[in-house]
Amino acid sequence: MTDKLKLYLDLIRWNRPAGWLLLLWPSLAALWVAADGFPGWHLVAVFTLGTILMRSAGCCVNDVADRDFDKHVKRTANRPVTSGRMGVKEALAVGVVLALCAFGLVLTTNMATVQWSFAALAVTLLYPYAKRHVSMPQAVLGVAFSFGIPMAFAAVQGQVPLLAWGLLVGNLFWVLAYDTEYAMVDRDDDLKIGMKTSAITLGRWDVLAIAVFYGAYLAIWAWLLDAPERGQWFMWGLAGAAAQGVWHILLIKDRSREGCFKAFRLNHWVGLSVFVGLALSYS
Repeated sequence: MTDKLKLYLDLIRWNRPAGWLLLLWPSLAALWVAADGFPGWHLVAVFTLGTILMRSAGCCVNDVADRDFDKHVKRTANRPVTSGRMGVKEALAVGVVLALCAFGLVLTTNMATVQWSFAALAVTLLYPYAKRHVSMPQAVLGVAFSFGIPMAFAAVQGQVPLLAWGLLVGNLFWVLAYDTEYAMVDRDDDLKIGMKTSAITLGRWDVLAIAVFYGAYLAIWAWLLDAPERGQWFMWGLAGAAAQGVWHILLIKDRSREGCFKAFRLNHWVGLSVFVGLALSYS
């Protein structure tokens, strides 16, 4: 049982919380904006636990979909499904259970959130297969990783205003930035197996594009949320995120695997900076 539990935890990347933190911070930020301040512990708990569960379920689906590709990539060859330590049906069953638990949390909110959760699930299931056909699959991931934003507005307001979609577009640029860094780690392996990624599509413009993506993310959020009017806390949060973005560009400029992977892993601090600054601006 202990070995089986370790295998399940490996499947859902339990020892790598950066993945669900990247999902969490924009979702919490959207809750604060939608509620014009603290949204209440119920919604904070629902979105925090739901984020962890859905990211874990997504890992199960992704590992099954990519099992024949992952064995050719150094970083992913030892994943449970790819290595044969877990069967496809078992991995999918774990994913279904986790997704159902997340859906149970959504049912404690309102009908608008329930309805939008199906769209979020559809995009989550689409992403692993987008890597076969779309030259910038990170854009599909950007929608999936940003869908907590419209769901947050739906949970608070019972509707999804244009502001929510604007914030989603801004957040999509951040996902493009950090997931391109992630793709740069595996670029050599992905070229050999014919996988499509933004790192391959952008080629020698990858570092410049990532800098532009960071800038677009912060500029769009600053504009939509009227940063100067919101006050110094939010401005400091944006400044902290921008400084980290510059640091990440320095980490990836030589395109080393270590530098690119480090930049990716540290990106959740960018989201945290924006969220904390935004939350404090309502105090």
